Amino acid sequence: MAGFKTFLMRGNVVDLAVAVVIGAAFTGVVNSVVKGIINPVVGAFGTTDLDNYKSCLKGPCTAGHGVTLAWGSVLGSALNFLITAGVVYFMMVAPMARFLAMRAARNAKAEQEAQDTKATAEAEEVALLREIRDALVHQRTGRETLVEPRGGRDI
Repeated sequence: MAGFKTFLMRGNVVDLAVAVVIGAAFTGVVNSVVKGIINPVVGAFGTTDLDNYKSCLKGPCTAGHGVTLAWGSVLGSALNFLITAGVVYFMMVAPMARFLAMRAARNAKAEQEAQDTKATAEAEEVALLREIRDALVHQRTGRETLVEPRGGRDI
């Protein structure tokens, strides 16, 4: 029972459940766009119902006799899938990708500005510390700066 509880509390399960619910709700939107806009446009160039297109493979294709190949319904389903996938991609996926890219660029710019500000503040702090050091050296020894040690850094 503890393993089942752990499984249910995983983030992936919750994310998947949310995706299924949103996908089910979004199905109505996609279907209405496909049926109300895309299919009439496609129908202007041909037909919106391909279910009646069939071929007879064997014998006379009459009610209950012969072998009928219903290629129109397969083609219609494939076109419906492609149209639906296109609507989902161009209405949801592509705009969301652009939005996320813009947000990532804005966050990267803000992070770079923060790093630049920090680097500038650190440089100013180092310069101030050098001034303090030089003032202390001058106060003790009368010299303006210390001679650099072998390591090449100021003391």
